[in-house]
Amino acid sequence: MCGITGWLSYGQDLQHQRDILQRMTDTMALRGPDAHGLWIDGPVGLGHCRLSVIDLEGGRQPMVEKLDGEREVAVITYSGEVYNFQDLRAELESRGHRFKTLSDTEVVLKAYVEWGDEFVDKLNGMFAFAIWDIRTQEMVLIRDRLGVKPLYYFPTQDGVVFGSEPKALLANPLVPRRVTAEGLRGILGMARTPGYAVFAGMREVMPGEIVRVNRQGIINRHYWRLEARKHEDNLEQTIQHTRSLLEDIMDRQIIADVPLCSLLSGGLDSSVITSLASKKLLAGGQPNINSFSVDFVNNAADFVSDDLRGTMDAPFVKDMAEHIHSTHKDVVLDSRELADPSLRTKVIHALDVSPASGDMYSSLYRLFEEVKRHSTVALSGEGADEVFGGYRWFHDPEAVSANAFPWMVRGRARYDANGLIDGGVLEKLDLDNFLRDSYTQALAEVPILPGESAENHRMRQMVYLHITRFLCILLDRKDRMSMAVGLEVRVPFLDHRLVEYVYNIPWDMKTFDGREKSILRAAARDLLPNSILERVKCPYPSTQDPAYEQELRAALAKIMSDDHAPVKPLLDADLVKAALNRKVGTSSLPSDRIAMDMVVNLNTWLTDYSVTLDLDDKEI
Repeated sequence: MCGITGWLSYGQDLQHQRDILQRMTDTMALRGPDAHGLWIDGPVGLGHCRLSVIDLEGGRQPMVEKLDGEREVAVITYSGEVYNFQDLRAELESRGHRFKTLSDTEVVLKAYVEWGDEFVDKLNGMFAFAIWDIRTQEMVLIRDRLGVKPLYYFPTQDGVVFGSEPKALLANPLVPRRVTAEGLRGILGMARTPGYAVFAGMREVMPGEIVRVNRQGIINRHYWRLEARKHEDNLEQTIQHTRSLLEDIMDRQIIADVPLCSLLSGGLDSSVITSLASKKLLAGGQPNINSFSVDFVNNAADFVSDDLRGTMDAPFVKDMAEHIHSTHKDVVLDSRELADPSLRTKVIHALDVSPASGDMYSSLYRLFEEVKRHSTVALSGEGADEVFGGYRWFHDPEAVSANAFPWMVRGRARYDANGLIDGGVLEKLDLDNFLRDSYTQALAEVPILPGESAENHRMRQMVYLHITRFLCILLDRKDRMSMAVGLEVRVPFLDHRLVEYVYNIPWDMKTFDGREKSILRAAARDLLPNSILERVKCPYPSTQDPAYEQELRAALAKIMSDDHAPVKPLLDADLVKAALNRKVGTSSLPSDRIAMDMVVNLNTWLTDYSVTLDLDDKEI
């Protein structure tokens, strides 16, 4: 995994802008700590920072492809993993290509030269890359089907600026640090609009999209979308095929030339991945999988169940680790330290935007820091809930029937991240209409299967909403927190073959035993202990220690005492005062403090990024 960046400017020779290109590349250093490269030729400059995972000695970038060993035809700066690169390499060799490295980067580059844009249909993996086609003088930006790896771009008068993260673009003076109402809605709204970025004028290459830039402008084309297809398999065949896909996915995704581990929460998804990886490694004569989990000091004594988190992870993690005899490590965090301003700064600088919640980001950052000390690649169960229908609201009649994003039907009132924002600001942002329009737009995209029942079509809509509007939030969090410490996280459940297959399983079959994720549970039953099979879905853990909220309140009080704090014009001072005066309980739930987290995060982001907020053409 790596960090990429680049600049295309048809009107100038970028040799004269080497310093700017170097600064852009340097912003990606945490994503790629092992090697850096810069390639400049006339109107184009490409930068690369490498995290070495496959072919540690080869695979340096940017990489140039030459025909007949002399004529340069294309250059690539690449981030990601193509899991079927060995198959593609063999196919390319049969067509006369000769390879100098063992890397998937060279396979991707040669595949483009051989097949043009259509080569991307052959790729299986998570990736985001740019190819400068020297023959046509065009830049091609490509992102994987599910959007696992990020890629942003900013159109200019004579080309484009791009990079893995917004910070790479912001290092170029052509890209302003301006945020309009649209960008602020993206932070406060809890629903992402594909293609949009927080900073004005900046865009995100959409999942499954090719962006081609030439002298005439920019051409956007989707090479992949979710499609509605009739499901022909019976229940037994469906379970067997799901298992077969998982087996093949894991065969491909445990390949690495560096230490590999698994993130284990004790839930169904991470346990399936961990158990399959263990089975594959041991069968191949390799050491058993190392697994890691996160917990908090005194959590066993202080834990209080709520409507989201009914059980602690720790007992289930223990059961799973013992079941497969993995080498396991619990990463136990101090809750007060999670509110430390320096850690908050690291999190926000990794994201380039302000997150709604606090401790779930900072704890993930600390977990990945510890994991990185032992491994360079981690396997995650992310994505299974969206694909198989695991969240509780998939099974809540009120959420299913609501004319709104299902994750907000019950949660928005209780988990109100905007609870301290001034009413006038919220009126300008008009979040209700924004969310309504976003929801309507998303529904209009959902593919239709002729003859499908109303229930199945509604549940198809539910899954589509999660994959296209909710999953991206979680993927961004995982990508930024992991890459900020130089850790690659793989997400086997987001193999596009599995997503396509499960997306078209009828809902009554997906829930054949009356539970969430019935197909996945049945497909992996022999891999797991009963405690894991029977456990109800619990999301990523959040600290309940009042010490975290106490530190958060102190940070908020400090902001309110600072007349120059940039977030203050956005706040309702009376609501903030009431929040600070509210008694801290013996347990602190995320719903008690999410609005305070939002304010402290916003203030840090606005300050550190020198953001100009521009709502209704007025600077705030």
